[in-house]
Amino acid sequence: MAIMLLRTLAFFTLAVNLATCQSFIGVNYGQVADNLPPPSATAKLLQSTSIQKVRLYGSDPAIIKALANTGVGIVIGAANGDIPGLASDQNFAKSWVDANVAPFYPASNIILITVGNEVLTSGDQGLISQLVPAIQNVQNALDSASLGGKIKVSTVHSMAVLKQSEPPSSGSFDPGFGDVMKWLLAFNSATGSPFAINPYPYFAYRSDPRPETLAFCLFQPNGGRFDSKTNIKYMNMFDAQVDAIRSALDSMGAKNVEIVVAETGWPYKGDSNEVGPSVENAKAYNGNLIAHLRSMAGTPLMPGKSVDTYLFALYDENLKPGPSSERAFGLFKPDLTMTYDVGLSKTRQTPSTPSSTPSTPSTTPSTPSAVPQTPVNPSAPKPKKAAWCLPKAGVSDSQLQANIDYVCGHGFDCSPIQQGGACFEPNTVQSHAAYAMNLLYQTAGGDPLNCDFSQTATLSSNNPSYDGCHYPGGST
Repeated sequence: MAIMLLRTLAFFTLAVNLATCQSFIGVNYGQVADNLPPPSATAKLLQSTSIQKVRLYGSDPAIIKALANTGVGIVIGAANGDIPGLASDQNFAKSWVDANVAPFYPASNIILITVGNEVLTSGDQGLISQLVPAIQNVQNALDSASLGGKIKVSTVHSMAVLKQSEPPSSGSFDPGFGDVMKWLLAFNSATGSPFAINPYPYFAYRSDPRPETLAFCLFQPNGGRFDSKTNIKYMNMFDAQVDAIRSALDSMGAKNVEIVVAETGWPYKGDSNEVGPSVENAKAYNGNLIAHLRSMAGTPLMPGKSVDTYLFALYDENLKPGPSSERAFGLFKPDLTMTYDVGLSKTRQTPSTPSSTPSTPSTTPSTPSAVPQTPVNPSAPKPKKAAWCLPKAGVSDSQLQANIDYVCGHGFDCSPIQQGGACFEPNTVQSHAAYAMNLLYQTAGGDPLNCDFSQTATLSSNNPSYDGCHYPGGST
């Protein structure tokens, strides 16, 4: 009884920590709709979740005021149509800051101003040429208001700014953006502002609707994609897209510029001729992405730190034009109930209806838990002998890698098998999988039912620890 109580308290503590320390999880709050709840209700909703940042496409004062004294970080936007005025007239930029920032800060925690959205890929050469001057004038206006060191300024890009993205190590910007990109990156670097991007694995799947592509996009077990230059096998599209941007930035000498994911999401419904939209896929993408962010694994080129990521979107926007999927990205309904549960509630970090237990990672739950689940049958009799959960002989590297990704993507501490960790060597899939699989088994209570991994695992009485690498062990 005491052990179960301690375990429950440990899981509760982890859930609280997850709910209060997830500064990397944000959400987009679009307003192209006529049925949205009042800003005050939205502010209360956000405070009931582990979402700590909100991105607005404009600068609605009612929303900014409603978020005052909540601690929620706020990104506000200047529209593409504002760019000519901001670029040509410093007084216009000052007036914009005086109207949209100064009256609300610091009670409303404005952290970033985005000037324009996907301007470089708009094809509007006039707008493109005015983008950096507009950004600079907004920065000057912030400096004049003594806010320059407190609020960053940037813009948001589509993935189409890349000329090359596969493999990720070959990521490079379209040379057509030339001097504008250099100028922009120089500004980002000098001011510490982020390079904001909109990666959508959903669109990648739409253009390549094979089952293996879907699994790669949804963070589900798959064969992975190998980058021969770095010898990295990518196991999900999100990491591959973000690292392609990282490679492009590094190649331009902007290694100190951080990346922010300004938008990413998956629609839960669409028209009959649309490939990919469904509640199951949306729940899997967003749920697994959140679990991946919570794991703090980072990306292969940026390990150990989650990229700030803004999910698209808080609500559906029922007045948006285009196919039905454009109006079906909302995580919440106008009545403030969840469209589907991805574990964002502070009171429940686990989704309401997980489709499987940790013992079956080959069918990754659509909405994985960030904490280990209770053993399937804790009252079952267990032999009193030390045991470790290890891979069976003959299991393929691709299946073992899927097991690693499942464990490390669901909130377990895999730092010992990351580069520099005590169990990194030997650097083999077999060795890393053994550590990860045993970690889940031991953390989830040492129940034999949690050492299955789709029949790729077995219990062993031989302690696999070696040198400075310690495998947790216990009695079953």
